[in-house]
Amino acid sequence: MKHIALALSASTAALLASTPALAEDVPPEVQAELTELRDRVQTLEALVEQLVGSQAGVANQAAAAQATAAAAETAAGEAQVAANAASEAVAAQPRTSFGAAPRTRTADGWDFRPFGRAMIDGASVSDPGNLNDPGLGFSSEIRRVRLGARGAIPGGFEYKIEVDFADNDVDVTDAILGYDAGDFEFTVGQHNTFQSLEELTSSRFISFMERAGFTDAFGFERRVGISVNYANGDFRWDGGVFTANINDLTDDSVNAYSFDTRATYSPDLNGTQLHLGGSFHHRDLQDNPGARYRQRPAYHGTDTRFINTGALNVAEETSYGIETAVIHGPFHAVAEAHWMNADIPGMANPTFFGGYVEAGYFLTGGDSRGYSSGKFQRTRPARTIDEGGIGAVQINARYDRLDLSDAGIIGGEQDLFGLSLIWTPIDHARFMINYSHIAYDDAAIALPNGDTDYSVDVVGARAEFDF
Repeated sequence: MKHIALALSASTAALLASTPALAEDVPPEVQAELTELRDRVQTLEALVEQLVGSQAGVANQAAAAQATAAAAETAAGEAQVAANAASEAVAAQPRTSFGAAPRTRTADGWDFRPFGRAMIDGASVSDPGNLNDPGLGFSSEIRRVRLGARGAIPGGFEYKIEVDFADNDVDVTDAILGYDAGDFEFTVGQHNTFQSLEELTSSRFISFMERAGFTDAFGFERRVGISVNYANGDFRWDGGVFTANINDLTDDSVNAYSFDTRATYSPDLNGTQLHLGGSFHHRDLQDNPGARYRQRPAYHGTDTRFINTGALNVAEETSYGIETAVIHGPFHAVAEAHWMNADIPGMANPTFFGGYVEAGYFLTGGDSRGYSSGKFQRTRPARTIDEGGIGAVQINARYDRLDLSDAGIIGGEQDLFGLSLIWTPIDHARFMINYSHIAYDDAAIALPNGDTDYSVDVVGARAEFDF
C-alpha cells in the first residue's frame, strides 16, 4: 500500500511538472482532459494516504489487543493461583454442620460431635398389703441426664466420652478410644460388655421404661477393658477382657476381671429383618468375692426390691444367653433367655434364670422399629408433627420372668406382664406410658401376715429427648 502511494505521488508530480510546458502546444480539449486527470490522481493519492493511515491504526490496535490479551492471561493465571490458595485455606478450616447437634470436622480428619439425653420419670408402685414401705406409692425422678462428645482423630482413631449427672452424682458412663481397621475395630476404656440385645440397646430406644429384669439383677454394666469387634455383612462378633466399672476402680474390685463375648447374625430377608445371637460371660472376683442378685419392680425410682438373694460369697460367675428378634414393617417381636451360674465355695452352685418375650406394633402408617449393628436403633417417624403428621405411635406387650431361687437359695421369683404406649412426635423426643402387673413367689419381703406370694401394680410415665 505504501508503494502504491509513492508511485501515485511521483506520477502526479511528473504530470504537474509537464503540464505548463505542454500547455501552449496542446489543444484546449486535451488540456481539459489533462487537468481532469490531474485532479483524479490527486484524489486517488489522498485516498491511498487515508488507507495507509487506517492500516497503520489497525496494526496498532491489533498490537494493543495482543498486549491486552497477554496481560489478561497473566492476570487470569495469577487469579487462579490465588483462588487455589484460597480454596486450600478454606478447606483447611474446620467445617461445622448442624443437625440435632452441631458437628465440626476438619480436612485432616478431626471430628467433634456433642450429644446428650434427658429422661424424666414418674410412677406409682402399689402396696401389696400394708407394708408402709417408703419406696411404695408415687414418686418421680430425673432418670438420666447425660452429656458427652464423640468423634474421630486423624489416623483412623475414634473417641467417645459421656457423663451422667442423675441421682445428684456425676458418673462416667463411657470413656473410650477406638481404632478402625476395616472389618476389625479395637476399643479400650470404659464401655459396655457384650451381654444381651436388651442391655446393648440404648435406653433411648427400648420399649419400656426399664429393661428386662435379668439385665439389672445379673449386674450387667459398663466396665473398663479392651475389646475387639469383627463385622462382615450380616455377621458380627464382639469379645473383650474387662476389670471393674470406672467408678469402682479405687475399690478392691479392681482385681476382678471378666471375659465377655457375643455373636449375632442379622440377615434381611425381603424386607424382614431377622436377628439371632448368643453371648457368654465369665467373671472371676479374685480376692474380693461377693455378689447379690436383686431387682426393682419395673421402676428405678424406688429402692424397694421384692426379689433379692441377699449377699452371697460368690467367687466366680458364668453366664450365657440366647436372643432372637424379627422386624417386619410396623411389627416387631423379640425374645431372650439368660442363665447365671454363681460359684459359691462350700455350697451347691445356684443357676438363676431370666428371660422375656415381647411384641410391638406401630399404629401409624410407614413406621418401623430401627435396627443395625446387632441392636435396636432409633425410630424415625414417617411423618413428624412438624411435617403435618402426628409422629409415630407404638404399642408393646411383654412377659418378663426372673427366677432367683435355686440350690437352697431363695431369692424369689417374679412374673411381669407389661404394656407400653410410646409416642414419638419427632426423631429426638419420646413420651411413654407403662403399666406392669408383677406376681411374686417367695418374695424377699414378707407381708405383715407372713405371706410371700403376692402381686404389685406399677403405672409409670416418661418424657425424654436427646440430641
